[in-house]
Amino acid sequence: MNLSTDYLGLKLRTPFVIGASPFCESTAVARQLQDGGAGALVMRSLFEEQIDAESRALVHHLETPADSNPEALSYFPQFSEYLLSPERYLGQIADLKRALTIPVIASLNGTRPGGWTDYARRFEQAGADAIELNLYQLVTDAATTADSVESEMVETVRQVVRSVQVPVAVKISPFHTSPAQFVTALEGAGAKGVVLFNRFYQPDFNIEEMVVSPQLALSDRSELLLRLRWLAIISPQMRGSLAATGGVHTTTDVVKALLAGAHTVQLVSVLLRHGPRFLTTLVNGLQDWLREHEYESLDQLRGAMSHRRCPDPAAFERANYIRILQSWRV
Repeated sequence: MNLSTDYLGLKLRTPFVIGASPFCESTAVARQLQDGGAGALVMRSLFEEQIDAESRALVHHLETPADSNPEALSYFPQFSEYLLSPERYLGQIADLKRALTIPVIASLNGTRPGGWTDYARRFEQAGADAIELNLYQLVTDAATTADSVESEMVETVRQVVRSVQVPVAVKISPFHTSPAQFVTALEGAGAKGVVLFNRFYQPDFNIEEMVVSPQLALSDRSELLLRLRWLAIISPQMRGSLAATGGVHTTTDVVKALLAGAHTVQLVSVLLRHGPRFLTTLVNGLQDWLREHEYESLDQLRGAMSHRRCPDPAAFERANYIRILQSWRV
């Protein structure tokens, strides 16, 4: 059964991509995932703030920029707390490339244009096959407009793309007024693909100590529904690649994402929960499903349930919205 897929111009043997996670930190685990059927691996993100912290540590610079808040900077981990320093990150790319035959995708996490984007070039020099740019930003200033936020993100992508020859994917959140238009703008800036969606971790309040407590919760299958909707909407309007991440836990989830138009699915939570060996279960499950439904390749089913098959997607979504609300009875 042919499970190969094209992603960012790379030929992957399967659509299963290991998402940004601790799995990249051990070459032995990475090889196990490769042997289990992974098509590619995304490394844990290197953060804009982390690179800034290294710069400050190296030059022993105690002053902060004029537009920064010293108290705010104290919220972030100290330089020594990050699991992979920038230099160690580059070394890990090289280690993974020596140990694996599948593509290794390096990950940058930031919010605005700046010197940290130069690390994309260093990723490429270290051997990364592609770069995933994770645009994670929570805007709290009421004076900041949505247009300015997105324009800054697009410019960041443009700068990264210009600095490298390898393909760049962009991981975005679902909290944009017009995700389809934003994806089009990212493509215009040179992105070869988009990853839907980033998961915002929701903090909780500790009312005894009166502090905000970070919470890390693994994804569950209910989160896939948001991805399916936007994969189906965006896939017919996009030339590049689409990856689904968040809520993919079973073979059925994988098939749904492909039917909506995804080229790959990224796995993290399901493997953290069940272990790397569970990847083989998903690979075998997809092969069995394709064989049972008489598909010979992924290309035959990709996008079969996208909005391209619906003459008026907006009316379809609106009609379903009204119907589901009218279905409640008391």
